[in-house]
Amino acid sequence: MRRKEISTEFNFTLPRGLIDTQNRVHRQGVMRLATAKDEIVAQQEPKVQENSAYSVLIMLSRVITRLGSLSSVTPHLLEGLTVSDLAYLREFYNRVNQQGNTHIPTQCPHCNNQFSVELQLAGE
Repeated sequence: MRRKEISTEFNFTLPRGLIDTQNRVHRQGVMRLATAKDEIVAQQEPKVQENSAYSVLIMLSRVITRLGSLSSVTPHLLEGLTVSDLAYLREFYNRVNQQGNTHIPTQCPHCNNQFSVELQLAGE
């Protein structure tokens, strides 16, 4: 019997996308599972100690391994996300790391029908 490997990376597509300084839109990305060290490092950041709301940007910058063609994802870069993209990434992070559920609720922008989409594993 073959054992199923545990997936640690998940593909995502931002609803709107991050626009970089050259007006390129970055929507496709990969997020890895968070570790205890990620949480600890995020809490130790001076910006988080000044403003606890900044911790989400620190955490996301640590677990997003790719966003479009960007070579690195920093908290400063993520400050440019729209509120809807940030909400999407928070939900995605929670689904993958805390709930173990790879389905995310979605709504069609054209007909407003609601349905769920399975998060796709990287490499599949």
